[in-house]
Amino acid sequence: MIYLLGGSGYVGQAYQDLLTVKGIPFKNLRRADLDYTDVATLTAALRADRPAFLINAAGYTGKPNVDACELDKTNCLFGNAILPGRVAEACAAAGVPWGHVSSGCIFTGKRADGTGFTEADAPNFTFRQNNCSFYSGTKALGEEILAGAPDVFIWRLRIPFDHRESPRNYLTKLMRYQRLLEAENSISQLHEFVAATFACWEKKIPFGTYNVTNPGHVTTREVVDLILESGVCKKHYEFFFDEADFMQKAAKTPRSNCVMSSAKLAAAGITLTPVRDAVRQALRNWRAASV
Repeated sequence: MIYLLGGSGYVGQAYQDLLTVKGIPFKNLRRADLDYTDVATLTAALRADRPAFLINAAGYTGKPNVDACELDKTNCLFGNAILPGRVAEACAAAGVPWGHVSSGCIFTGKRADGTGFTEADAPNFTFRQNNCSFYSGTKALGEEILAGAPDVFIWRLRIPFDHRESPRNYLTKLMRYQRLLEAENSISQLHEFVAATFACWEKKIPFGTYNVTNPGHVTTREVVDLILESGVCKKHYEFFFDEADFMQKAAKTPRSNCVMSSAKLAAAGITLTPVRDAVRQALRNWRAASV
């Protein structure tokens, strides 16, 4: 049996879908039923149920985007930095291995040689550089808190997308925003992300940090071209002149735009679809939200 925290969110629902399809029993813990933010409460539940594995998809992202985190810093800090530490403490006490959904938003740009950041690179979009959004800063703190924790996977998600229209879906966001920022990014197909992360436990690969992104990277304009090519959305897209223009007219906090390497995950035998093919597949199978 699997414990799932944060199962009601965009990522958590994808984990529920995966476990259901696989026929694997799981318990979607809701804070209304069990306060898993309390170490003693979670430890007692883990010792009583003895789950084989725990997935932490809980966190604070802000709605509709990370700008909202600037207005709710207490909950953002708790959900992204303090909670992972409490889960780690409970899982260690109960002897339960687990996985934590982190974020690639703790990086900006790419390596000096032009390649994607690896798991060996220190995050460069954090409170320590004083250049980040509050959201990115708290996600980086969450990883720092887990440093040295036993039997844990840290899975870095990066700008999730899939084939279903949703306010959380990167493709939906591009279709809905009035004006876009041209940027270069690694991104993660949501359902491939959850399948790959769960495979880490199934295949018993070494615990540690993994960038779970689709191989390659794309620019905003490249994704827009794929959207137009698919016919899913035919509107005229407008772009900000540059990042300074974007920050002045549309954003309250800096955004992470970065390229990441998923080579470590691939070396462990877990691969995702190349990024442009994954975007094309999502658009080919596009499912609009029901009215």
